Amino acid sequence: MSYTKSISIIIPNYNGQTLLEKYLPYTYRAIENSGADFEIIVVDDASQDSSLNFISKYYPNIILLANKENCGFSFTCNQGIQMAQHDLVLLLNSDVKLEENYFAKLWPYFDLQDTFGVMGRIINPAGKIEDAARMMAFQGLKFKATHFYINKDISQKTPTAYLSGANALVDRKKLIELGGFDEIYSPFYVEDVDLSFRAWRLGWKCYYEHEAICHHEVSSTTKKEHSKKTLYPVLYRNKFILQAVHLDGIKLFLWKIQLLTIEVFIRALLGKWWIIKAYFSYLKKKPDIHFSRKKIKDLMKKHQGYKGLFDIRKNVFDSLKSGKIERLKA
Repeated sequence: MSYTKSISIIIPNYNGQTLLEKYLPYTYRAIENSGADFEIIVVDDASQDSSLNFISKYYPNIILLANKENCGFSFTCNQGIQMAQHDLVLLLNSDVKLEENYFAKLWPYFDLQDTFGVMGRIINPAGKIEDAARMMAFQGLKFKATHFYINKDISQKTPTAYLSGANALVDRKKLIELGGFDEIYSPFYVEDVDLSFRAWRLGWKCYYEHEAICHHEVSSTTKKEHSKKTLYPVLYRNKFILQAVHLDGIKLFLWKIQLLTIEVFIRALLGKWWIIKAYFSYLKKKPDIHFSRKKIKDLMKKHQGYKGLFDIRKNVFDSLKSGKIERLKA
């Protein structure tokens, strides 16, 4: 049975000419090998290298969008999402190499009406797993990314707490309904976790396919352009925002106590002063957090009613057969 879905591939780019030169041929080979109709959209985030000239000269069929100023990952991807015309959207980092049969195992997931998206196995340059399926787990009241795993029960597909923004294949209509990435997380980090959480809370599912493989240089652009001193405050601010958006009621209240006592106070005592900057930056986002919370609650009312992360963990992840769960080595 031939597959008739079509794909819009969205690649955010910032000073990534070298990466585009290296990896675009693999993207073309994989998508052409799939037999699907496709378009490739590169969204440039005000690069200072020759990325735009390179794309225009060597890949004239690529749809090229250019931000006038550097706006960060969420905004940049959202420009491509709004432009996309096909059934599915592949969110793909510029430093990802797709294997030539990457799409073959992914098609069946979209025969299920409640599929939001699916990601493949991400391998780093050392040949180790960089990202895979994650359990939805908590440390106290804080969401915590746990070990990688696969579900060996062939009667069940492998759910994952979130889809990596580096290689997520998602249903475009569902993505549009969610409004794409929430730009509260700009310039980068955690936006893919939030997107997946919002999908789960609307009753949609995120899956992992172990046999779909890609290779990733791992935040090569972000780490090249920024130091740890600037990255950590942004990362932890966004982690705080994630919890504040998705926890409710008494859990939200208790998490705020956990945040001050464990997350902030103890780290500050250990001399990690950047946590203070992260915390106050998070507090400044309160109006935006309130708006993001309202949006997801309005969408849940439209769909299947209230769904909390703890409910999703219990109903989806805790129901997996423990004897069929295999922990993966990173």
